[in-house]
Parts: sequence; structure tokens; C-alpha cells
Amino acid sequence: MLHYLHVHGHGWGMGWGWVVGLLIIVVLIWLLVKTFNRTGLSKATENKKPLDILKERYAKGEINKEEFEERKKILS
Repeated sequence: MLHYLHVHGHGWGMGWGWVVGLLIIVVLIWLLVKTFNRTGLSKATENKKPLDILKERYAKGEINKEEFEERKKILS
């Protein structure tokens, strides 16, 4: 009986190998889409006011105090 299953491709190794491969491909595609999806990032900044973004950049250290004050005057 066991020999019959292996010969005709109905054993665990032969019959389910393609499912594992398919799952790996699906997971890789999902990871790529999630990694390169920029819409979530753009939606997060759409609702922010320019002054809020400026404050965040100053807090992160992307701009110094002089730049912050100059740009804050421009926005006011």
C-alpha cells in the first residue's frame, strides 16, 4: 500500500510539495507589496498641517533652530 502511494504521487512528500512552494511565493509577494506600499505613508501626512510637519522635522533633528524659526515665520 505504501509503495502504491509513492509511485502514484499521493504520498505526503509528492502531493503536498507544491502547496509549500505556493505558500512561500504568496508570502514573498505579500511582503513585497507591504514593503513598497507608499499609500499608507502618504495618508498619514495628508491630514497634518505644515506647521506640524515642521515641528516634527525640528524634533527629529532634521533642521536646526534657525531653520525652524525662519520657516515658521514664512508659514505664519
